[in-house]
Amino acid sequence: MPMLPEKFLSELLDRHVNTEAFPATSDIKKLFTKIVLTLFPEQARKQIVQLDDLRLVWESIENGLESLLHDMADKLADTPQNITARYMDRIPGIYQLLLTDVEAMVNGDPAATTDYEVIRTYPGFYALAFYRLAHGLHAENVPLIPRILTEYAHSKTGIDIHPGAQIDQYFFMDHGTGIVIGETCVIGKRVKIYQGVTLGALSVDKSMASTKRHPSIEDGVVIYSGATILGGDTIVGANSTIGGNVWLTRSVAPNTKIYHQENQKIIQE
Repeated sequence: MPMLPEKFLSELLDRHVNTEAFPATSDIKKLFTKIVLTLFPEQARKQIVQLDDLRLVWESIENGLESLLHDMADKLADTPQNITARYMDRIPGIYQLLLTDVEAMVNGDPAATTDYEVIRTYPGFYALAFYRLAHGLHAENVPLIPRILTEYAHSKTGIDIHPGAQIDQYFFMDHGTGIVIGETCVIGKRVKIYQGVTLGALSVDKSMASTKRHPSIEDGVVIYSGATILGGDTIVGANSTIGGNVWLTRSVAPNTKIYHQENQKIIQE
């Protein structure tokens, strides 16, 4: 029976021995999927019908989160118990934010008929649910887990939202596929963006890691498909419209409309 080279096995063993303990990705996904299903039973196979049973579910979620954090306690700025308690206090606020997102999707998409349809089928809602839960952990300076959660949603929806981004209420991603929202983005109320939009950085230089690298989008902005908006100093003013395939690296005043006009050459036969 052929064996792998001894040198390779030794190097691999050294990597195993020196890898720091961290909660399993599968356990993280399972716990936060349970939170989403508990907040929005429209996605669940079985609904809870007794208040005592609901209390028990939340108790198990709280215990599960504290257990995850215990597995990485040396990487935390506070005790697992304190972080868990504060995070659980955030849950009602996260839920209320997500309800505004659902309302924005129902009101903003002519194809949406009910809240149930949005919660059950819209990838934008699914991505936002995991983003908003991840953002709450990010605010507690919990490392890596927030990114695992948003990358999990990314793999399911094609929507890439960094957990550090700041997104206000009534946010709507229509269709959603290919949307990228960077770590230092700040997005206001009632913003609507379409598929393929990138809110990114002008530079990926590591020296800019601690600076604001991504744009700010003020209240009421609509950004159509394929638009790319870059730079930490770039501000899209309130109630502006950014057309499809626009490339934008400068600020625009409120109530501005910017459209991409392609140079077309017509060849006559």
